[in-house]
Amino acid sequence: MDDRKDHWETVYTTKSATAVSWYQADPGRSLELIRGASPDRRASVIDVGGGASVLVDRLLADGFQDLSVLDISGAALESASHRLGGDAARVSWIVTDITQWTPTRTWNIWHDRAVFHFLTDPEQQKKYIAALEAAIPSGGTVIMATFALDGPEKCSGLPVQRYSPASLAQRLGPNFSLIDESSESHVTPWGSEQKFSYAVLSKVS
Repeated sequence: MDDRKDHWETVYTTKSATAVSWYQADPGRSLELIRGASPDRRASVIDVGGGASVLVDRLLADGFQDLSVLDISGAALESASHRLGGDAARVSWIVTDITQWTPTRTWNIWHDRAVFHFLTDPEQQKKYIAALEAAIPSGGTVIMATFALDGPEKCSGLPVQRYSPASLAQRLGPNFSLIDESSESHVTPWGSEQKFSYAVLSKVS
């Protein structure tokens, strides 16, 4: 855990939020899928691995009231909180390693863009899935994005596990049913293309 935390703290203390490969000025696909899961904006949302992403800014502007952002890097969340100014008080900020986390509440929507694919060890995956199962009630929605089968094999110098929506659903197990899927070609700040798979799942039990 310490090695992973040190890695991400170094990333977020040595690079600006707009200079990392996963930066999105407009997290449009995530917004579209979260809006689709809660058209009336009353759902509670947790953004796992949200880092310094502007997704939380967009969700606040869109009318979502119950928002949490979780990340292993305190520096990343501090950057996002500073950017939001007074609105930061409207967000719950959770600094933790997802594989060591025991949720103390539940959320209607779980969003993860590119955390799970960093967990290449089956035991780490099992711990992530245990946290997910504890945090999402029956009928809740899980929105996950990973590198696609034809996506990069590494990110930020670390190996990743690539998935299709179907193989991701299979890995998460029988408590989650795949209800929608899409793909996206993300362009990094320096112009490289990264293929992503998006899976939308419903917790069935």
